[in-house]
Amino acid sequence: MPAPDSAPPATPFEWMGGEPRIRQLVDRFYDLMDLEPGYAELRATHGSTLDDARDKLFWFLCGWLGGPDHYQDRFGHPRLRARHMPFAIGILERDQWVTCMDQAMGETGVPEDLRARLNQSFMNTADWMRNR
Repeated sequence: MPAPDSAPPATPFEWMGGEPRIRQLVDRFYDLMDLEPGYAELRATHGSTLDDARDKLFWFLCGWLGGPDHYQDRFGHPRLRARHMPFAIGILERDQWVTCMDQAMGETGVPEDLRARLNQSFMNTADWMRNR
C-alpha cells in the first residue's frame, strides 16, 4: 500500500506488483481449477493440459491490467468472445470461473479494493462470453 503522500499506482498491473504477481495469480487460478471439485465443469472445458491456457491468460492479463501487451504481440486483438465460441460456456462455467479467480486473488494477496473492482470486471466479461 502506498504511503499517504505518494501517488497511487498508475495501473492495476502496477498495483498488483507486475508480471511476477500476475503469474502467481494465474498459476494459482489454474492450480485451483485442477484441484478443487467445485470447479470440475470449468476444468472440463480446458482439455487435458492447462499449460497453454496458463500462458495465454497470463499474457492477456498483463495487457488488460495496463502492463505489456504480450498477448496482442503474439496473437493480435484478443477477440475474446470469438476465441471462446468453441467452448460451451453457460452460467455454471461463468460462475465457476469468476469464483475460482476470486479465490485465487484472495489467496495471492490482491488488495481488497482492487479485488472488488476486478471481480466486477471479470463478471461482466465472463457473462458476455456465455454462449449457451
